Amino acid sequence: MDTFEIKKHKIWIMKSLRKGLGLGRPDHGQERNMFEKCPSCNTVFSRKELEDSRHVCPSCGYHFRMGAHDRIRLICDPGSFEEMAAGMTSANVLDFPDYRQVLKEAKQVSGLNEAYVFGRCTVRSYAAVTGVLDSSFIMGSMGATVGEKITLSIEYAQQHQLPLIIFSASGGARMQEGTVSLMQMAKTSAAMRRFSHQGGLFVSCLTNPTTGGVLASYASLGDIILAEPGALIGFAGPRVIEQTIGQKLPEGFQTSEYLLEHGFLDRIVERSELRDIIGQILKLHERRRSASWNL
Repeated sequence: MDTFEIKKHKIWIMKSLRKGLGLGRPDHGQERNMFEKCPSCNTVFSRKELEDSRHVCPSCGYHFRMGAHDRIRLICDPGSFEEMAAGMTSANVLDFPDYRQVLKEAKQVSGLNEAYVFGRCTVRSYAAVTGVLDSSFIMGSMGATVGEKITLSIEYAQQHQLPLIIFSASGGARMQEGTVSLMQMAKTSAAMRRFSHQGGLFVSCLTNPTTGGVLASYASLGDIILAEPGALIGFAGPRVIEQTIGQKLPEGFQTSEYLLEHGFLDRIVERSELRDIIGQILKLHERRRSASWNL
C-alpha cells in the first residue's frame, strides 16, 4: 500500500467514524455499490467509475470536487510528493463559540489537520512546490494557520528557487477567526510579491469554487492562471451580488468560461490534461532559466 493509499484509507476511516460505521476497510463489492449522481446531467454511476475518470462525470464532463491528496496524486509524479508542515492545526484564537468542535468535525470529515496541504514534488520530472486547498475542510476557508502554511510554501519555493503551483478551492476567509483571517490576504499577497520579485514562477489553478479572500489575494496573482471547466470564481456569490446591485447578472457570470472570455484567465484546462499542461509550463520555465544563466 503506497503513501496515497494509506492516506485514502485514513480518510475513509475518519469519515466512517463520523457516520458511525465500522472501521474495517470496505471490500470491492461494497465500494462498487456506492453511487454518485451528477448534479449537471443526473447520470448515476459508481464511486469506482468516478475515481477512474478522475472525478469527472463520464457522461457530461462535469468536474466534481477533489480532495487534496487525490489532487496531488493526479498532478505529481508517483512517489515524488513530500508533505511539509503536516502537523499544523488551527487554534481558537478569538474564543469563538463552538469553533473547537467545528475544527474537530472538519478533521474527521476530511482526514486532514488543516484545509491546505503542500510539499515538494516533481511534475513530469520537473521539481516544484505544490499546494492544494481542500474544500471538505470548512470549505477550504483561509484562517491564520492556512495563511501561514500558504506563506511557508511560497517562502520555501523562493528559498529553493522552485516553481510554485497552488490549487485553490475555497469559500474565502474563515469567519470564526474574524480579522485574523482577513489579515492572511495581506500576508500571503506580500509573500507572493517577494517571490515574484525574485523571479519565481507561480501557476495559480482555480477550481470550483474559488471565492472571497482567497481569490482577492494570492490566487489572482499567478504568472499563469488556469481554471477547470465550469468553476465558480468570484469575490462574492452571484446571489449576493444580485441582491446588492438589484440587477440580474449575465448568463454564466463568474464561471471559468465567462472569465476566460473577459481576460481574467489564461486557459481552461480539462482535468485529464492538467499534469501535461503544467509539465509543459515547468519545462518552458526551466528553459528560460537555463538561457538566462548562459547569458
